[in-house]
Amino acid sequence: MAAKELVEYVAKSLVDDPDAVTVEIVRDQDGTVIELHVAEDDMGKVIGRNGSVAKALRTLLKVMSARDGEMVSLEII
Repeated sequence: MAAKELVEYVAKSLVDDPDAVTVEIVRDQDGTVIELHVAEDDMGKVIGRNGSVAKALRTLLKVMSARDGEMVSLEII
């Protein structure tokens, strides 16, 4: 899935510990949930000030999912 690779690439580019970044895909009745796991120290870098980075990632996923015709959401854990 291209969305998984996109989230993983962006997250690894932002954090200090890219080895701690993992991305999992969970499918449920509402669509697909991408779970992004990062080190606790890097959580602020992935979320951004006032959630700006997380919002940008979710916007990118929304565009990609609209093209594919399925609902995709992002959870940062």
